[in-house]
Amino acid sequence: QVQLVESGGGLVQAGDSLTLSCAASGRHFSINAMGWYRQALGKQRESVAIITSAGSTNYADSVKGRFTISRDNAKNTVDLQMNSLKPEDTAVYYCKVDLFDTVLGGSYRYWGQGTQVTVSS
Repeated sequence: QVQLVESGGGLVQAGDSLTLSCAASGRHFSINAMGWYRQALGKQRESVAIITSAGSTNYADSVKGRFTISRDNAKNTVDLQMNSLKPEDTAVYYCKVDLFDTVLGGSYRYWGQGTQVTVSS
């Protein structure tokens, strides 16, 4: 019932910037937290950055100072601005939303389809 539309990935060179965007569509839900995760080849999915409804943020150590997560509570969108990209940032990036769905009557986690970010050296 809730869909996440994710975009912004691509192929860039080291040092370049990209901005990922994610929008949650639907109604009758309240979002607790939104975030970005990534999964590199041969690795488990890991948290990159999260932001709560109150605006509190948490970043992985590997991206602190380079990535910025932002959220528009009114529009149910979350962005990830990625600066000074490194080859080790190469991964599939997934948008994640934790919400309470008043139609389904419970708390749920939704994932975007994933967008590929490739950083060449």
